[in-house]
Amino acid sequence: MSVTIEDLQRQVSDYLQADEVERVLRAYDFGAKAHAGQHRMSGEPYIHHPLEVAQILADMHMDSQTLIAAILHDVMEDTRTAKGEIQRRFGKGVAELVDGVSKLTQIPFDTHAEAEAQNFRKMLMAMSNDIRVILVKLADRLHNMRTLGALPPDKRRRIARETLDIYAPIAQRLGINTIRLELEELGFATLHPLRHRILNEQVRKAHGHRKEVVDKIRSALKRRLRQEKIHAQVMGREKHLYGIYQKMRSKGLSFDEVYDMFAFRIVVDSVDDCYRVVGTVHNLYKPVPGKFKDYIAIPKSNGYQSLHTVLFGPFGTPIEVQIRMREMNDVAEAGIAAHWLYKSGSASERSGAHKRAREWLRRIMEMQTTAGNPQEFLENVKVDLFPESVYVFTPKGRIVELPRSATAVDFAYAIHTDVGNACVGVRVDRRLSPLGTRLGTGQTVEVVTAPGAHPNPAWLNFAVTAKARSNIRHYLKHLQLNEAAALGKRLLVRELQLHNSSYDSIQPEQLKKVLTETHLGSEEQMLQEVGLGNRMAPIIARQLLDDWAAAPQPHVKPADASAAPLLIRGSEGLVVTFPKCCRPIPGDPILGFVTAGRGIVVHHQSCTNVAEYRNHPDKWITVGWETGIEGEYPTNMRVEVTNQRGVLAKIAAVISDQQANIVHVEMKDKDDRYTTLKFVIEVRDRQHLAQVMRRVRSLKHVARISRR
Repeated sequence: MSVTIEDLQRQVSDYLQADEVERVLRAYDFGAKAHAGQHRMSGEPYIHHPLEVAQILADMHMDSQTLIAAILHDVMEDTRTAKGEIQRRFGKGVAELVDGVSKLTQIPFDTHAEAEAQNFRKMLMAMSNDIRVILVKLADRLHNMRTLGALPPDKRRRIARETLDIYAPIAQRLGINTIRLELEELGFATLHPLRHRILNEQVRKAHGHRKEVVDKIRSALKRRLRQEKIHAQVMGREKHLYGIYQKMRSKGLSFDEVYDMFAFRIVVDSVDDCYRVVGTVHNLYKPVPGKFKDYIAIPKSNGYQSLHTVLFGPFGTPIEVQIRMREMNDVAEAGIAAHWLYKSGSASERSGAHKRAREWLRRIMEMQTTAGNPQEFLENVKVDLFPESVYVFTPKGRIVELPRSATAVDFAYAIHTDVGNACVGVRVDRRLSPLGTRLGTGQTVEVVTAPGAHPNPAWLNFAVTAKARSNIRHYLKHLQLNEAAALGKRLLVRELQLHNSSYDSIQPEQLKKVLTETHLGSEEQMLQEVGLGNRMAPIIARQLLDDWAAAPQPHVKPADASAAPLLIRGSEGLVVTFPKCCRPIPGDPILGFVTAGRGIVVHHQSCTNVAEYRNHPDKWITVGWETGIEGEYPTNMRVEVTNQRGVLAKIAAVISDQQANIVHVEMKDKDDRYTTLKFVIEVRDRQHLAQVMRRVRSLKHVARISRR
């Protein structure tokens, strides 16, 4: 049955002033006229939808501005109503809220995913200005989910997936439990209707058998609390279907194993009573070791506070108990919306949910400045949305919340971006540990930093948090561009030398002309494009010399290229790569191939992958090794040995004695007599490798050794 304006009026009159109620009614009249003649897919007048959204928010006791914005949230998108008119009639605050909730329709996108990601980005940015935007958006999504039946099946599934992936986790992050549970149930029923129906039937069957047990346990808890003179409300708690389904999937449990737990909530008047209740229930039933959690002393990131414990029940089944104050219970159900449940500032400050939500939004906004595009940003936020948390301490005792499986690198970035970028080591409980160390609750973590240190690409293999990953990527992206510009300049200098010219002699007017013709914004961008392989150095060089015939010939003759080889220094970083197919090392004859987006890929001249490029001289350049090149380079070493115990250990010891490092080793039985060992080792140059191979070859059980 649809909500009427009279129903909404009665509801808001309970907590709003008369003049505020009048403004809500005026907004309804305005919205009804703006949407006149419009109908939803179900056939009902469109104004019913914003009215239902306002009613959901009225249940949360939201202020009049939010209710008005809910009633008008679609008028800017679906009618000719301008933001200025809304501002003139209802004030700037309402106009900004409506604008924040309105969808992005003016900008064309190539894909639906891109449009969804950009729309989500805009919504979060609007949230950072006024957090009520997301409350209207969540209520809007909740009513849309309630009325999905009128839509085609593919659209229903897409909206349900988006709800479970984005909107339900946001509601959870903001602590709005009532909306989260309904969004999850509706999304689950739409996305997996058969699973939902089967689980629902199982719960209904089990419910009858459980009622008597639940009543007995509740009576026992109440009786013991009365004996201890603790005033408390004891409630049985039903598990919702999506929660049961998620636990069955994630832990591989059967329905009976998940549902065979009785859940209760005990609500008391003070924090002292919360801890007294823990002692009381632990005296009544034995606690399960390791299952006590104190979210009062250490609240969750969404402001949730409660004590959790699991007990051995009287019928051999576990009893899960949540213990909290009344204000904590309000925050657990309403989250940041509890901020508006109280007129006094003190109660809302005690909840902390609003403050924590703003802190989360601040982190999200910081993250979006480093994201390369809206879709990368959306993926980062998805990672950040529902962490199962661990709590670790700084040396000064500050608590830092991190997702489960977070590492020391994640901790460093959680402290500050600059700390993460400069970290070189970490002490976990005063012991030096690798940066990839996974952290556990209760550990004390100290980050060791060094001036001039910078993120390592390998950190992306174990960094978990969105903040750490986005900042590492952001740094590497800029590092690659800087390296690309330096390489691009070297390539252009080399090409210009082939034309008996130099880069310094290029006239500014000619450079400006080339930038205009190539649609490049600056000299730096031109050099980056050349270094990344997106523009060919021979073509740009000719344009800079104004030596461009009507039919340009970008091909570079091998003879010309060999006259001035590009020298590899080993410090080019991300724009010069050495592929795994041949793993060239200093001293090897090499060829460089210009690859779009990757710069120069350096192959051994005998590499089988080189053959296909031989007929495309415009794709490759002659390269050589710089004299005195430093560093260590991975290369392959293949060793055939007789099957003898301990032979691998002997070879590894010899390699180590020769100051070479083993990166990877693989063993494969060739036949009953021989085994092939494939090593990837790091050496300084060809001479160093020859020295290692000579020593390995001298071992008794080595039959054959080669690089391939």
